Amino acid sequence: MSSIKDKMRPFYRTTEGGLFSDVTKADVGDVAEEMQRRGVALMSWADPFMPDPSIPKPVLDRAIELLQGGFPAHYTMPIGSMKLKKALAARLERKFGLKVDPARNILINPGSDIGLMLAMTPWIEPGDEVLVHDPSYASDFMNAELLGGVTVRVPTYREDGWHLRIEEYEKRLTPRTKMVLLNNPNNPTGTCYTKEELTELAAFIVKNDLICVCDQAFEDCLFPGAEMTYIASLPGMWERTVTVCSCSKGMGLSGFRVGWMIADDAVMDVFYGAAVNLQGATSTLAQEAIIPAVEDDSFIQDYIQVYDRRRRYAYELFNSCPGVSMDLPEAGFYAWIDVHELGTSAELTRLMAEEALVSLNDGSFYGSQGEGYLRVILACFKDDAVCFAALDRMAALFRRLAKEKGLFS
Repeated sequence: MSSIKDKMRPFYRTTEGGLFSDVTKADVGDVAEEMQRRGVALMSWADPFMPDPSIPKPVLDRAIELLQGGFPAHYTMPIGSMKLKKALAARLERKFGLKVDPARNILINPGSDIGLMLAMTPWIEPGDEVLVHDPSYASDFMNAELLGGVTVRVPTYREDGWHLRIEEYEKRLTPRTKMVLLNNPNNPTGTCYTKEELTELAAFIVKNDLICVCDQAFEDCLFPGAEMTYIASLPGMWERTVTVCSCSKGMGLSGFRVGWMIADDAVMDVFYGAAVNLQGATSTLAQEAIIPAVEDDSFIQDYIQVYDRRRRYAYELFNSCPGVSMDLPEAGFYAWIDVHELGTSAELTRLMAEEALVSLNDGSFYGSQGEGYLRVILACFKDDAVCFAALDRMAALFRRLAKEKGLFS
């Protein structure tokens, strides 16, 4: 008798959540809870200041006011609160120079992960190919395949600072290519793509009549010298781009689960029609509570100062360890660490959790170019000292392994 899983779509048959096998990713099953019980510092979730309280006071005050009034017990429409959409439209124009109609060009999601899947769903049919730069956010590789499509990995290289090479896209173009999935700023490398390279990529997309889905979850986490360019704003791109954003990263409100999509109204009309079936309504409380943060996000700069201190600490610390190196991130709040000389990324991830009591991410989850790299979230914990202590434990293990391998005496 065949297994019930044999009746599933092909990619789902091989997808595992830890109920019948060991899973090491901290965001699958109950892996994270088990690590926390063991006293492991959970620096593998891109959740600012976790597990410490970190809600900005205007958001907290508004949430309390709303709860006391009782209104959050009720739905908003699946397309989202108009009040929030108006605030987001004003912010888009103020911060990024992008003018949109809140009634026609924005849809609210219960988090950007579901927004990314929704953004891809209308386009991808079985066999359609999606070009995804590598390394990239792990879900970027998986989503197309969950829909029956084919993920085509487009390599980027450390010698380029992980920036894009348009010839790598051109070499992988086929008659089945339908979409380019862009993750900007890049998670996990911390690269923020320049206007020049995005203009080149946009020309490739327009020339070949492709769709672009752009994950911009980290658009607010930029360090001095980096500049955020909306690929949707470049010539020929507005009508063929779906941009997905979030309050989770820059605003540090991951648990509120509010994201938003931006697109031309011809595309958005489809999303509006399908929203009730594919995502339902986003939390009424969360939508209304984040409006003060959308209207005045100046507190983000305080967060950037924290992340800047930590990226510089990690940069000096890890580059002092034999067999280890990292580049200074341009954006985000994570370090992307080269450990090729010490072992595989899977080996190092396991040793860090077992011996240094630090949970971080195996770089291979972020693409074929990620083998031999580790991602560690620098935004965890409110207190710098707690974060630095965990990084110091990592460095001590790096040095011990380097000595065992004869990289220094």
